[in-house]
Amino acid sequence: MSQKKAVVLGFMGACPIAGVIWQHIHYIVGLKRLGYEVYYVEDTANWPYNPVTYEVGEDYSYPANLLSRLAKQFDFEDHWAFVARYKNPIETAGLRFQQLTALYRESEITLNICGSHDLNDELLETPCFVYVESDPGVEQIKIDHKDADTMAYLGKHHFLFTFGEHIGRPDFPVPLNGLTWHPTRQPVVTDFWYEATPPSREAVMTSICNWSTSGLKDIEWKGERYLWSKSLEFLKFVEAPKNCGETFELAVNMKKPEERQLFEKNNWRLSDPNAISIDWDLYNRYIRDSKGEFTVAKDQYVRLNTGWFSDRSACYLASGRPVITQETGFTKYYGGQGGLFSFSTMEHIVEACREIRSDYKHHSRLAAEVAREHFEAEKVLKRMLERINL
Repeated sequence: MSQKKAVVLGFMGACPIAGVIWQHIHYIVGLKRLGYEVYYVEDTANWPYNPVTYEVGEDYSYPANLLSRLAKQFDFEDHWAFVARYKNPIETAGLRFQQLTALYRESEITLNICGSHDLNDELLETPCFVYVESDPGVEQIKIDHKDADTMAYLGKHHFLFTFGEHIGRPDFPVPLNGLTWHPTRQPVVTDFWYEATPPSREAVMTSICNWSTSGLKDIEWKGERYLWSKSLEFLKFVEAPKNCGETFELAVNMKKPEERQLFEKNNWRLSDPNAISIDWDLYNRYIRDSKGEFTVAKDQYVRLNTGWFSDRSACYLASGRPVITQETGFTKYYGGQGGLFSFSTMEHIVEACREIRSDYKHHSRLAAEVAREHFEAEKVLKRMLERINL
């Protein structure tokens, strides 16, 4: 009996950033462990980004080489494709175009991760097309604004999933306008991350982020503007490490000298994110070498009370590294018992640091338990498949 086929559509070749890469790898490996024959596909009309040259161009050799390396490392060789639809005629790396169009028809499920793919006639032949939203709030507001393009795009999917666990609940203020959104979480293959060895005595709380991304997905709703950037939220809590009596580290592309000085004055250590952003193994090692994570959430996630949780924070938890992160409503579902701490005020942060210092081994163990219970890839993806009766 042949295996059931699953297609993961994503953008880790066109946007080869380590966090993005791990986000997709967890889906691929998780579905494989559930017994699926998994294919990874980028079927795009957009030029890819080269993180070495910092250029966007029509040359797709970088994503093709990267996907070939990932396929070898994570055991999906001969099961991937990069389709350059911007070429005339269409060009592919990996699977041939004819193989791909047949695969769309034969797959039991096709996951459109982060809504990364424009739709085409071949793709729409897939029998179970699933949209996975990682940035809750924006699409719901667009639908409430009666945005025709968004309504048409989402309407071509058979199921809609979101990382916003409050979507559709009284805690979330935006109406759904007849759409059904199913809650899900970022799957994490925890054995890729778990670190039994405690961090060194010199290890500090860290995080990794883009600094200022407002404008990309900022959106207005009922007279208020909701921002997609984390920078303003970090600025609200810039005194956190100083108040906790610790050093925090942020791997970030912070450009303005006055902002860097403000952070350094408050016991932040700022590191260059470029190396870990393009090396997924180094990214993994950076997280496992940390004491834990201190981070904030995007303005949209916080003020809309989405129930969102960071896929990177889930990787810290899987590594047995405690996490202190801004409350978005997720503690209604997990956390609050140690290992994972939410905050809304500076006092919450100080208390979380004190708790972690008082018994690091205990909170390290609890962090790993939270990851295994709530983010383990096989559990998360099994629940998703059950919701759509597969």
